[in-house]
Amino acid sequence: MVHVYALNGFNIAVDGNSGCIHVIDDLAKDMLAHFRESFTCEQAIQKLQGKYTIEGIKDVWQEVNTLMQKGLLFSPEIQVPNWDQQNKGLKALCLHVAHDCNLRCEYCFASKGSYNVDKRLMPEEIAFQAVDFLVENSGKRENIEIDFFGGEPLLNFGVVKKTVEYARKIETLTGKKFYFTITTNGTLFDESNIAYINENMDNVVISIDGRKSVHDAIRYNAAGRGTYDKILADALRLVRSRENKSYFIRGTFTSWNTDFSQDVLHLADQGFEEISMEPVVGTGEDFHIREEHIPEIIAEYERLAYAYITRIREGHPFRFYHFNVDIYQGPCLYKRITACGAGTEYFAVTPEGHLYPCHQFVGQEEFQMGSLDTGIKNNILVEQFGQANILNKEDCRNCWAKLFCSGGCHANSYFANGNILKPVESICAMQKKRIECAIMIEVCRQLENDNHFIK
Repeated sequence: MVHVYALNGFNIAVDGNSGCIHVIDDLAKDMLAHFRESFTCEQAIQKLQGKYTIEGIKDVWQEVNTLMQKGLLFSPEIQVPNWDQQNKGLKALCLHVAHDCNLRCEYCFASKGSYNVDKRLMPEEIAFQAVDFLVENSGKRENIEIDFFGGEPLLNFGVVKKTVEYARKIETLTGKKFYFTITTNGTLFDESNIAYINENMDNVVISIDGRKSVHDAIRYNAAGRGTYDKILADALRLVRSRENKSYFIRGTFTSWNTDFSQDVLHLADQGFEEISMEPVVGTGEDFHIREEHIPEIIAEYERLAYAYITRIREGHPFRFYHFNVDIYQGPCLYKRITACGAGTEYFAVTPEGHLYPCHQFVGQEEFQMGSLDTGIKNNILVEQFGQANILNKEDCRNCWAKLFCSGGCHANSYFANGNILKPVESICAMQKKRIECAIMIEVCRQLENDNHFIK
């Protein structure tokens, strides 16, 4: 299938089965609106001759047919790769080092950090066992990852540090290379842990929701006080001393701030250059996103895209996660088809050592897949998650965005539709608009003249 759209003065065609992107003129745009595999030149002339010259129609029809013959337009459906060859072993573990949190964020999917179970910190012996489990099940992979997660992982920072130290020793014995990420609300930073994080964590994710009024209305502590001022100052201190190491400022927008582009730009104005802003997950509360919010949100993504381009033109660029699309090198086909690898290459580990497909399934007992002691025991779940790819999701197979989206979040699908193979329609609509904007921005980049965007 081919998706054609117009944005910011560009006509863009995306071939859904190959991922190829074409910038086209108005004639080609109109032709592709009618074009099918059996669409003849005579039919094209009949449809378009009142608007374009016959010679022009013939030329464009020939160009479209040439691209089609080369598999760059109306390409055949992707064939299933050899999954066995792609299975290289376990890639990453998400260690829930703290099922507890010092904040009481209104929208928290983890029940204010406890995951609907007793509050608990992960003992160091469980963390060490998780490191061993990852190494033993990583196959031939040399690079493996550990994500420190919560709740709030800084509540158990001693175990975080001991785990890193233990993993470094394992590296010297096995030849494996560990990459560490920590996700934190940023309220417990001090000079010591900032220095440690910047030295040892390959990536840091810090939660800030944007403008002070937006953030403090929903991200507050146990006393009901907003946390914006504390987080902002310390997060900037960490980022400024991080040098070239990766980080993300990760925000959440709700129905209360559908003008979230202002929150993204606010964070950029504070000096952050790596920003993500995600739609809130869930239903039933006033702040959750409902169907009537989707048109406004889609329009807001376009406004953000135009502001994004303006910032680059003016010499004040930043990176918005959902607008970072590499239209040339991009992820390999395997990753485009399988996405995150939850339940197959990636698992979450609870403080007790139980294994779940990812952090969002923790606390849902039907999704417990085993433990560090027993290994993976629920082979039915492993098979289900192994098959949860864009070729087995009916809604994805016929979607133009599938090679850029990779089928979306399994957890979102399950909690909305009761089925990890059934994507959420409203989330898909938002994702498609983000992809359209991202491609348009990249087209602008490729049409730069003298290192400036074209006007």
